[in-house]
Amino acid sequence: MMGYIALLVLVLLVIWAVAVYNRLRTHRNQVENAFAQIDVQLKRRHDLIPNLVEVARGYMQHEAQTLEAVIRARGEAVSAADRARQSPGRAQAMGALMAAEQALGGQVGKLMALAEAYPTLKADARMQQLSEEITSTENRIGFARQAYNDQVLDFNNQTGLF
Repeated sequence: MMGYIALLVLVLLVIWAVAVYNRLRTHRNQVENAFAQIDVQLKRRHDLIPNLVEVARGYMQHEAQTLEAVIRARGEAVSAADRARQSPGRAQAMGALMAAEQALGGQVGKLMALAEAYPTLKADARMQQLSEEITSTENRIGFARQAYNDQVLDFNNQTGLF
């Protein structure tokens, strides 16, 4: 009789351990999927920026330093995104990505502010379209980041329980 009880307890513990493992795996997959949604939008923004710089270059010959700073910041952001993509759960990689993306956002913001001083650039149809696409992408990145943060919080809460 005692052997059956011990066996039953052992079976229940194994079932519980498998259920916990599966739940944690599910949460980890949700975190990775949420990061993939951010990554898609970051790639989109990274692809739009060279086009934006190219259009601006035609009008802003005297702002070469600003244009180069945008391109340099984009390169750093792409590199940081590549590193984060390889390990989306690592806080260090995500921190570096966040810093690189903030720097890129600052440089793009400077470019857009300077573009205001060039009425012909501001009126250019391609510039308007690219500006709208970048703004739309920024909004999507914001929503994707919120979803990612929510998934990370859920995952951390689950791992904290065990």
